[in-house]
Amino acid sequence: MIILSANNIKKEYGTDVILEDISFHINEGDRVGLIGVNGAGKTTLFKILTGELPHEDGEFFVSKETTIGYLKQNDAFDSENTVFAEIDGIFAYLHEMEAEINRLSQKVADMSAGGAPQTEVDSALHRLDAMQQEYDRRGGYSYKSEITGVLSSMAFGPDFYDKKISTLSGGERTRLALAALLLKKPDLLFLDEPTNHLDIGTLKWLEGYLKAYKGTIVVVSHDRYFLDRTVNRIFEVENKRLYCYEGNYTEFAEKKRRRREEDLRHFENQAAEIRRQEDMIRRYKERGTEHLAKRAASREKRLSHIERLERPEAEPGKMKIHFKQNFKSGNDVLLAENLAKGFGYGRERRELFKNVNLDIKRGERICIVGANGIGKTTLLKILLGELAPDSGRLKIGHNVDFGYYDQGQLLLNGSNTVLEELKESYRLYTDTEMRGILGRFLFRGEDVFLPISSLSGGEKARLSLAKMMLAGSNTLILDEPTNHLDINSKEVFEEALKEFPGTVIVVSHDRYFLSRIPDRIIELTPDGAVNYLGKYEYYLEKKQQEIESGKKYMEELGRQNAEVAAEAPPAQLTSAEERRLKKEAATAAKRLEKEKACLETRIAELEGEIEELQAKMCMPEHFSDHEKLNKWSAEIDEKKAELAEVYDEWMLLEEE
Repeated sequence: MIILSANNIKKEYGTDVILEDISFHINEGDRVGLIGVNGAGKTTLFKILTGELPHEDGEFFVSKETTIGYLKQNDAFDSENTVFAEIDGIFAYLHEMEAEINRLSQKVADMSAGGAPQTEVDSALHRLDAMQQEYDRRGGYSYKSEITGVLSSMAFGPDFYDKKISTLSGGERTRLALAALLLKKPDLLFLDEPTNHLDIGTLKWLEGYLKAYKGTIVVVSHDRYFLDRTVNRIFEVENKRLYCYEGNYTEFAEKKRRRREEDLRHFENQAAEIRRQEDMIRRYKERGTEHLAKRAASREKRLSHIERLERPEAEPGKMKIHFKQNFKSGNDVLLAENLAKGFGYGRERRELFKNVNLDIKRGERICIVGANGIGKTTLLKILLGELAPDSGRLKIGHNVDFGYYDQGQLLLNGSNTVLEELKESYRLYTDTEMRGILGRFLFRGEDVFLPISSLSGGEKARLSLAKMMLAGSNTLILDEPTNHLDINSKEVFEEALKEFPGTVIVVSHDRYFLSRIPDRIIELTPDGAVNYLGKYEYYLEKKQQEIESGKKYMEELGRQNAEVAAEAPPAQLTSAEERRLKKEAATAAKRLEKEKACLETRIAELEGEIEELQAKMCMPEHFSDHEKLNKWSAEIDEKKAELAEVYDEWMLLEEE
């Protein structure tokens, strides 16, 4: 069933055409990845489809009664709201139903007590029962646990619940917006860059959640690894038009390559044939005979009816980047011993990490991974000398010159223009030379006079990389450098890093990047740094082996202990030791009997309480009090769960 279709959509801003002849359809249950270079019009298309923007031509159709959810790059939260209140507000309709159920319950009770006719009481009871069934169908009895589950998966523990949204970081607000949208469970889900600011663990959770999601998903993302694992179709916006491909990102890349080659071959073959025909027509005419003139006219007529293919449009411009080093560093770049760092004082003190040891050599490409909040950016700032560790020692090698990419682009001056920002740092270049350099980073024409405060995240990222390229540093420290880059820019950036002769230390959650760049991955944990000598696939393999080895180790340890105990020769005890052991055994036996007696008493209490609650629920005067019935039913479930645990403990003591 088609849930969304579009036909010849066109969007203009003034005289600039952004989108043209955009046509596609999306089936119910599809997972669509929408890709394209920054500025191609992906977010514009989302806003058109969600009704936020008008369009100049064409039409689109959304299936009747389809609910739509849209994760924007900028949220619309009430900054004075708390985290939990903002999320709980999603379920306002359930709160209204709860209030209506309570009102109906009270009405039924009042009618019964007031001697209202039985037909009226039965009618009210019927409405109450229908309301409770609808409340149950819409998740009224499970939504609170669902809230805590999704918030926990998005790294919002109970300590976040009472925090005002105004105190959250940009990444935290993005995660909260995603959590809110997932809890709404719309039929059609539009996600604009949902993977930004998520650590690897949360990314895996999100991938699993989206795979199991019952609705339809359209996602804008530059995360190639994520696209490979979540989508079954790719829509690419290129040169104002949209091209549809079946399959994930890897399949798309191969199909697109083959399509371009085939389109170019068809164009060149047709062009060659047209030139051949035109040459024959010219020669026929040169002969000057009536017969050949007729043949020339016939060929001209056939040629005029040929539908001429257009030359395939060139791919959008790509960055041209080459990192160089002005001079080599020594072989030893960084040596860190037992670094530790935390923030706050007293009860507010929060330890990030400790016992971090690093030994980094010239030419290494190292990626640092770890959960959000573990202190990866803090560690980079310690290595740069911007922060002091609480303890430990850091030694910087000979001739080490750092170049730093800040993921928030806070090192850019928002009041500068693009050209002024570069000239401020590199005064020896002429304006013409500087504009040439900026052109390599896709700042062309009047773009160089744009104020930095007006740039998009991707444009700021490209400008930061331009400054880093000009710096000529021999050790690059990069904090989430691919976050705002489109796929083309990521690939160019990755190739530049692979060719760079110096040292690279990068924090990244981009798993595609991690599978191409590092020769060593360092996982930062609260208790230190763990080294994995390889790329992302090797890291995953070793992590899985560690989990399995841990299980096998515990099993083997248990087996060895049992064998040692079975094979150990009986020890010769003195009479004093025998008396002591007998006394300890008697004491243990008494303690065991006492524990069993306590458990048996608790079992009897619980069974009695359950019977009492069940008896109350069976009393006719309580049939109409659904609030009490729900409360007692929940209590019975809790007591039954406790009773099962107590029985398990009692059985263990019986086995002893």
